[in-house]
Amino acid sequence: MTDHFLPSGSGAIQGDQFLASTPEEVLWGWLPNALTPAAAVVPDGGTITIDTVSHEGILEDQGRDPVAYLAQFGVPASAVLPDAIAIAASGLPHRMETGPHVVTGPIAVRSAEPGDVLRVDILDLAFRAPYGFVSSRHGFGALPGEFPEFPDSEPTRAVDRIVSDGCVSYYSWVEKHGTRFTGHFDAGNGRNVQFPLDPFLGLMGVAPATEDEVPSVPPGDHGGNIDIKHTGVGSSLYLPVQVSGGMFYTGDPHYAQGNGEVSLTALEAPLRATVRLTVLKGADASGAIGALRTPMVETSTHWIPTGMDADLNEAMRHAVRNAITFLNTRFGVPRAAAMAYLSAAGDFEVSQVVDAVKGVHCMIRKADWAAWM
Repeated sequence: MTDHFLPSGSGAIQGDQFLASTPEEVLWGWLPNALTPAAAVVPDGGTITIDTVSHEGILEDQGRDPVAYLAQFGVPASAVLPDAIAIAASGLPHRMETGPHVVTGPIAVRSAEPGDVLRVDILDLAFRAPYGFVSSRHGFGALPGEFPEFPDSEPTRAVDRIVSDGCVSYYSWVEKHGTRFTGHFDAGNGRNVQFPLDPFLGLMGVAPATEDEVPSVPPGDHGGNIDIKHTGVGSSLYLPVQVSGGMFYTGDPHYAQGNGEVSLTALEAPLRATVRLTVLKGADASGAIGALRTPMVETSTHWIPTGMDADLNEAMRHAVRNAITFLNTRFGVPRAAAMAYLSAAGDFEVSQVVDAVKGVHCMIRKADWAAWM
């Protein structure tokens, strides 16, 4: 149980700075806005390691007591992260309807100003615990009128899950096979299902230019809860800056997610994330994402423009428009030619359908445009 267990600050810290998820440095269910003070300040191009905390196991419908909740699955108190315990036990206000996420930050980046683009390079993601949860709750998810199928008002314990207040949570444990990590949970009839782990941060963004409260669930042009599984180690996320300092934040760590995230959550579990935060101005910004003013992901093999809207059809249209804008303004591809290319070779994937604002992203192969680079 102690394998891959990283209490806050222990073990290797790869970034130039370190930010813990203490009750003083997090928001619970809210995102930073234009008035939120910085929890840390880094220089342009600086690196920072962030110990993120998963909301699963600490929420009110799970008792807001992670030691007691995890004990039901055989996890000893010594294997429960102290920062998760501290957040759950704190007086930190939380309302389930605004969002479940523990959001760490914001982090101000020197020289970042509105009109710039913040590039977030994901340098490392380390498992902080050898377990996590996949949950379906309160009539959310892709089938809100059908799941959860166990709406018991009193907590009940089954071999494969805990049902509490309409929330069904499947406990998943981590195993290592050589250099490969797999997730497991009891899929019924005494049999376990096994699947590969591919960790990423589901929630990364910059502060939106508003003084209003910003719930953590819906993503938008500021990024936030975009839940794009391709934002793993080696990827970059581009975020148009809206306020001075950019004010980057993160949370909602995942060990694995299928496109769509249909249950409501992915495999939610805590990660130690090391990122580099770089400010792109003027030609550097347009040379990266063209004229886009929406989040975009880049991997070693793909550019990934995004589209978001409460209507999935409209999210698809936004993704197509943004993919065309990227190819047209980054490479000078005529818009009609870009549309034809996307129809022949662009893959549009559903990021998630469970966050009020739904997401679609487009996979554009870099190899197809090697002659243009």
